[in-house]
Amino acid sequence: MRKWIIILVITVVVSIFGYNYIYQDHRDIESEQAEFTMTSSEINQLFSENSTSAEQKFLNKTIEVSGLITGINSNDITIDDSVFCQFSNNLKTSLDKNENIKIKGRVIGYDDLLEQVKLDQCTIINQLK
Repeated sequence: MRKWIIILVITVVVSIFGYNYIYQDHRDIESEQAEFTMTSSEINQLFSENSTSAEQKFLNKTIEVSGLITGINSNDITIDDSVFCQFSNNLKTSLDKNENIKIKGRVIGYDDLLEQVKLDQCTIINQLK
């Protein structure tokens, strides 16, 4: 009987830890401190020179990127044709092309075809006209 109780307790503990590991809380990128701050040309150069080592360094990290807006859509912008920033919600501020901007977001990868670094969960840090 004692053996079954120990097995039951171990099973319950392992199940609780497993559940908490699998269903972790989502990250709030907006409130996180950025691990790296750089311009769009700097991060794009790092990825284009050696995408494997750059992905190991930046993938899933929160970064701040600054540069000139070259493309605008309802929920994403492109900075210097080299950094694609996707927002969780539609953009509510008025942004114009050729405007300097600073964005914070999570690096999700590099698109070799378009030669763009991809960010998601982006927020606008600074908008300079």
